[in-house]
Amino acid sequence: MRLIWVKVGGLWPVNTGGRIRSFHMLRELSRRHAVTLLTTHGPSEDPRLLAAALPECEVVSIPWALAKRGSARFALALVRSWLSSLPVDLYKARVPALRREVERRLACGGVDLVVADFLLAAPNLACTAAPPTVLFAHNVEHVIWQRLGEVERRAWRRILLSLESRKMRRYEARACAQARLTIAVSDADRELLAAAAPGASVRAVPTGVDIDYFAPDGVAEVPGRLVFTGSMDWYPNEDGIAHFIEAVLPRVRREVPAATLTVVGRNPSDRLRDAAAAAGVRVTGLVDDVRPHMAEAAVYVVPLRIGGGTRLKIFEALSMAKAVVSTAVGAEGLPVAPGRHFLQADEPAAFAEAVTSLLRDSARRRAIGAAGRRLVEERYSWSKVVDEFEKQCGEVLRHAS
Repeated sequence: MRLIWVKVGGLWPVNTGGRIRSFHMLRELSRRHAVTLLTTHGPSEDPRLLAAALPECEVVSIPWALAKRGSARFALALVRSWLSSLPVDLYKARVPALRREVERRLACGGVDLVVADFLLAAPNLACTAAPPTVLFAHNVEHVIWQRLGEVERRAWRRILLSLESRKMRRYEARACAQARLTIAVSDADRELLAAAAPGASVRAVPTGVDIDYFAPDGVAEVPGRLVFTGSMDWYPNEDGIAHFIEAVLPRVRREVPAATLTVVGRNPSDRLRDAAAAAGVRVTGLVDDVRPHMAEAAVYVVPLRIGGGTRLKIFEALSMAKAVVSTAVGAEGLPVAPGRHFLQADEPAAFAEAVTSLLRDSARRRAIGAAGRRLVEERYSWSKVVDEFEKQCGEVLRHAS
């Protein structure tokens, strides 16, 4: 196959869940097919490093920076989006130079398939019947906005978030209907997208994990150590950890006074750092390698209340044979069994009880960790995941010919 892969927001460094998923899919696909990546990069990102990491993929990266929240450019985009059919996130993601490059490449011919990576890519693609387009939907975007509204305490923000959620749902449904195929990352997401866009072709391809990179390395866990990893400039991560520090951690420490929490991830806000300092929680900020921190975890926690798609962080923890406690939202869409591969709890008291039960039972921690490792080894290496993605793309081409 000859593929054009369109991604707004860049891929390097590979430091977020979406970038991890896209990078590994591209790396594997470019070993098997002729793949051109058309993407963007910010002022501090070097596209040459991405090209070096994907030597078998043609990489074309366009300078572009997303309008920052609170900036004049962001405020202008927000106001203009209200007069547009586009939700604000998609309005901001329009990159004229990227759209022109996509159109130029397609005009030259020799392309079998276009992949729109995330819904953010869709506004940069013209509606065209040939070549066919596959929408790679890492999340159900309108559900994220809906859940943001559900946990928002301020009435005026709930109203705005509800409006954005409805606009996002309409655009998401239209994008799914226009694509020849939409690939979701879980059966749960597939059902949500199919319900929003009746008649659209939606299939599910699971998330993968690098089972060689994320592997048990013999480092001993630190007794009582809880660990969370994730980009802390992603609001669902900040919300989940802030809620955990306030409502769950004190309950854990009443039962296990020596319990500690390490939060690993880039760009923690001042608000989070202040809350963590007051609670005696370590916040690392950006690290070169999350594995040493994960290796120290007695229990890996995923206390998310908001989200969509699937959380790669859980597969990474399972691949390192860690015992995981997660909310239903945190584990949503992943083919993992509560009680076998992880413990599931949502309310603060139940979450704290699940954590303390594991901290007190090393044999159960080892059993759950071992079951998680077996699961990802057998079914969810990136090579096996890309086999399924490739199969779905092949079906699109067979029906298009």
